[in-house]
Amino acid sequence: MARYFVGIDLGTTNTAVASVAADGDGTITSFRIPQVISPGEVLAQPTLPSFLLLPTELEVPPEGLSLPWAERPGFTIGTLARERGSELPHRLVSSAKSWLCNTGVDRHAPILPWRGADMEHPDDPLPEDEMGETGAPQRVSPVEASALYLEHVRAAWNDAHPDDPLEEQEVMLAVPASFDAIARELTMTAAQQAGLHQVTLLEEPQAAFYSWLAHVGKSWRDQLGPGDSVLVCDIGGGTTDFSIIAVVDDGTGNLALERVAVGEHILLGGDNMDLALAHATQQRLGDRLSPLQFRGLVHACRRAKEQLLSPDSPELLPVSILGRSSKLIGGTVRIDLVRDHVRRLVLDGFFPFVDRAARPQKRRATGLRELGLPYAHDPAVTRHLADFITRHGRTPTAVLFNGGVMKGELLRSRVSEMVGAWQGKGGAPGLAGTDLDLAVAHGAAYYGMVRAGRGIRIRGGTARSYYIGIEAAMPAIPGFAPPVKALCVVPFGMEEGTSQKLPDEELGLVVGETAEFRFFAANNRKEDGAGALVDPSDGPLDELGPVEATLPAELGSEPGTVVPVSLESRLTEIGTLELWCVERDGKGRWKLEYSVRERG
Repeated sequence: MARYFVGIDLGTTNTAVASVAADGDGTITSFRIPQVISPGEVLAQPTLPSFLLLPTELEVPPEGLSLPWAERPGFTIGTLARERGSELPHRLVSSAKSWLCNTGVDRHAPILPWRGADMEHPDDPLPEDEMGETGAPQRVSPVEASALYLEHVRAAWNDAHPDDPLEEQEVMLAVPASFDAIARELTMTAAQQAGLHQVTLLEEPQAAFYSWLAHVGKSWRDQLGPGDSVLVCDIGGGTTDFSIIAVVDDGTGNLALERVAVGEHILLGGDNMDLALAHATQQRLGDRLSPLQFRGLVHACRRAKEQLLSPDSPELLPVSILGRSSKLIGGTVRIDLVRDHVRRLVLDGFFPFVDRAARPQKRRATGLRELGLPYAHDPAVTRHLADFITRHGRTPTAVLFNGGVMKGELLRSRVSEMVGAWQGKGGAPGLAGTDLDLAVAHGAAYYGMVRAGRGIRIRGGTARSYYIGIEAAMPAIPGFAPPVKALCVVPFGMEEGTSQKLPDEELGLVVGETAEFRFFAANNRKEDGAGALVDPSDGPLDELGPVEATLPAELGSEPGTVVPVSLESRLTEIGTLELWCVERDGKGRWKLEYSVRERG
């Protein structure tokens, strides 16, 4: 039996871990993660920066990357990777989590670092096995990068808990609420590659809310009542995530919690703000910085940003960057960041005061553009928030903040004030008491206790409705493909651990040869029940990556045989989706696995 419930926040920018003893008093403990912070120096830190550096021996000596559990691994994860990676961007993997939900690339292919080592030296192609001098990979897939982060966590935990290895504990792994079924399945694949097989997925905003529940205990009912809705506003280094959790009466006079709305995966966060400050500061210097100097300036702006957004910050805060010449005094360039200028740039640029009718601005698409992550076009977080709240038709009565960006008290005040204005009130109260960097990991660990019956559970189920494409039966017409309807197989809010048998309309399943299955999803079609047919061109459906599968035919059947089947869907306890095709007489059952053929 597992001794610990372990929560892991596999963040876009930082990874955090927390645990609670399964038979203890409910105290949640953060796990400090050992990592290389400079060549040859290992230190345990509260978080593990989600950066992977794949250097050559000439760039970083292999012996300087050794860990207590791995001698000369040939790569490094964490603080050194982030800091040294600013000088070796072509060797640095970042934002692996965001790549997991990018349908525009093959997420199993070694594509990271994006435009990496082979782009830096195009005349020096990678070896066929894509391995460097130390045996470390030169490129990895988003799944492999995520697996390496989790493997580092597992090895660090096992080094500290030799009698209670992580693979034998109950692990709660937090993922963005905006992750679709395929991104969740890929996350599970990464966990399994890291040697973790007892894993349950949990939405990050729910985990942050569970952390608050763990902090306030039973007194949460004194702060929230029936009809209240809590906006979970999670803004980290690279992403913005919104969810709404409603307080409802369960019909017996008791209060219950229900996650009722989930936003999109918005690639917008603190990194954008750091870049904006760095560009503005470079203009004040009046001199073009070298790439190395500019990266140093970005790091300096990141460190200064939180302090200057605090109410008691100084009027001026000096930052220093490397000079171009050793003749400069101290070998550095010094400039003061002005508090009012920084606040104006961040507040007006990223958190402007907008009304509820505001929508994210879109710029005209360029005919050709570089493939990569689908970054948000509009930097105004508040316009994205207004759009989210309007689309889901529910104005929050309270706000729970999460993510490193929201450490800035001025930013929290701006969001609370604006949400309050949308309500016609002075401001929406904030729910306080959680560590904005560690709340997701703490809440994920607490969720383990909830699953064991020791705490209040947030009802939510799937954050999307899911559909499978059904091809119409029609005569062949030159130049026209048969139309496809989207059949709802998983309605919004379907609970984990439940199954849904679709209405008895039979469908024809092709067996014995490779066939393609198209899938769609929507996060704001809550009215569609299981079996609803939707024209993909009519509703706001997002097409997911298609699934290619060869389902076995019965002995003696010809390839391409069409078998009459009905459909059953199941949302597993660990948070993944299963879809079964069941033959009329019940003899044949085929499971559609999410072995996704990625869009190239």
